Amino acid sequence: MARIFCVANQKGGVGKTTTTVNLAAGLAKVGQRVLMVDLDPQGNATMGSGVEKRKLALTVYDVLLESSSVAQARVRSEKCGYDVLGANRELAGAEVELVEVERRDQRLKTALAQSAAEYDFILIDCPPSLSMLTLNGLCSAHGVIVPMQCEYFALEGLTDLVNTIKQVHANMNKDLQIIGLLRVMFDPRITLQQQVSDQLKAHFAAKVFDTVIPRNVRLAEAPSYGLPGVVFDPAARGSQAYVEFAREMVERIKKM
Repeated sequence: MARIFCVANQKGGVGKTTTTVNLAAGLAKVGQRVLMVDLDPQGNATMGSGVEKRKLALTVYDVLLESSSVAQARVRSEKCGYDVLGANRELAGAEVELVEVERRDQRLKTALAQSAAEYDFILIDCPPSLSMLTLNGLCSAHGVIVPMQCEYFALEGLTDLVNTIKQVHANMNKDLQIIGLLRVMFDPRITLQQQVSDQLKAHFAAKVFDTVIPRNVRLAEAPSYGLPGVVFDPAARGSQAYVEFAREMVERIKKM
């Protein structure tokens, strides 16, 4: 049965989508069966997985409104080696349409349960705001992977996210926990980043992943080619770090 993880952070621009697609590609490289779910109306994770979002006949929007199953809406990204439940601008309308329906925060969880046996990992790319879409992701997941830059404001945002996860855990999803914090865009030459990294390790201890994702130009270039960095340039430092992170995830799950 699949382990379902949200990649979430209420702060924007911290590399959530980059982490989602590269972790998905990294897990596929180490032999895992992966479904990547794009819950962001911008559809960046869809495009970054080599899937043209404007040409999708069915998306996660149709799944949330129960007019399609995951099996019907998913598409295969042959280049990346994983399945994609894509998103496009339509998804922005789901916020409004879900307001008055029953079990609105459980729609994604119910849909994923039907296909969970086909995967080892299901990764959900959440939007940066705490919306009904993010809530659907958090209610579906066994845990949250938090990508964060080692900067002061990132620590502020982390406090908000931890409180949100505690509330969802208490009221909606007893399985939900923080799986780990992933340090991204890390430059060891910057003293402040080293200090924040040390603070994270002191406060969160084993919750901080050993793998650190360095600041890397090739990772930044990859989305313009519609690919994760792991596929676009496997030899790049950032790509190798994400494959190492995938291995660490597999090992961490065995201990859970």
